[in-house]
Amino acid sequence: MTLHELLMSVDAEQYADSQLYQDLLKVKPEYGSNRSIGIKLKNGNIVVTNVHVGSLGDIITYQIDVDPKLKASKMQLLDAILNEMSYEGFEEIDRTDFWTEMTNIQKAKIIR
Repeated sequence: MTLHELLMSVDAEQYADSQLYQDLLKVKPEYGSNRSIGIKLKNGNIVVTNVHVGSLGDIITYQIDVDPKLKASKMQLLDAILNEMSYEGFEEIDRTDFWTEMTNIQKAKIIR
């Protein structure tokens, strides 16, 4: 399953307050990469990798590779991915700048 498919498969009402979820739903998939999002359990925490490499159009096409030892629901997986992608600790101006850069496909490809 890709991140786009995961976004579409969960109950959207559960994420009505998540701006990141809403923004990701609007991203047009680019299908330009063969990377995957890694999700595994490490020291009791869910660890998510590869959600900061590529444009958002690329990232939502990445396959989600879940460690077989991790027993998690789709919502738990999505929560972990959104948490990793979120801008925890950023000030409001930094958030705005970050998402302006992330949603600018040409600039994101150059930067990354």
